[in-house]
Amino acid sequence: MIVKPETNYKKATQALNFLACKKDGKINKMKAIKLIYLADRLHLRKYGRPIIGDKYFAMKYGPVGSKTKNVAELSHISSDVLLYAKKYIKPATVHKNKDSFLSVANEDLSVFSNTDIECLETVYNKFSDKDQYELAEMTHEYSEWSKHKRQLDRGKRSIQMNYGDFFADGSKDEELFKQSKQELSFAKESFKEREAISSFFSG
Repeated sequence: MIVKPETNYKKATQALNFLACKKDGKINKMKAIKLIYLADRLHLRKYGRPIIGDKYFAMKYGPVGSKTKNVAELSHISSDVLLYAKKYIKPATVHKNKDSFLSVANEDLSVFSNTDIECLETVYNKFSDKDQYELAEMTHEYSEWSKHKRQLDRGKRSIQMNYGDFFADGSKDEELFKQSKQELSFAKESFKEREAISSFFSG
C-alpha cells in the first residue's frame, strides 16, 4: 500500500522560497527539490510526518517531489496555488537560466512548525555546499530509492515511492539520518497513527 499524505502547497512554496533566500535569492531548482526531500526524510524519521506531504517518485536523479516540482516550475497547479506561489518565487528566465528560480518576497515561516524549520535549517546547513548532482548521487544510497534501481536501469522513467520505506536504513546513510531503532520505531508508529486518523476522517 502506498501512503500518500496530502501535499501542503503553502509549505512547498515557502520551503522553496526559504532555500532561495538562503542562497542569496536564487537557487537551482533540482537542488532545492533534493534539499526539500532530505528535510522531509529527516522530519519523517524524527517526528513521524513529512513536512510537505508530497508525492515522491524514484527517478534517474533520485527522489522527486512531484507537487513541489510543479510549484517550483509554476506549472500544473491550480489557479489559487499559482497566485500564491507567484507572490514568492519566479523562474530565473531573465538570467537565461531556466534551471533556477528566484525569491521575490521574504519567506513566510508561519506556515511551518518549529520542527519543520529545525529540519529545513539542519538539512540546508549540512548539504548546501553540494550541487544538485552530488545530492542526487547521495540519495541513490537511501533504501526508498535504491529498491527501485533495477527497474529504473531497465528503462522505467519513474516509480511512485512509499513513505513507509523512508524508515529503513540505507547502505551509506549520512550521519544525520542514523536515528536509533527506538527513535525510528516511535516515528513510524506516529506516522501510522496519523495516517489511520486521516483515512478515518477522509473516508
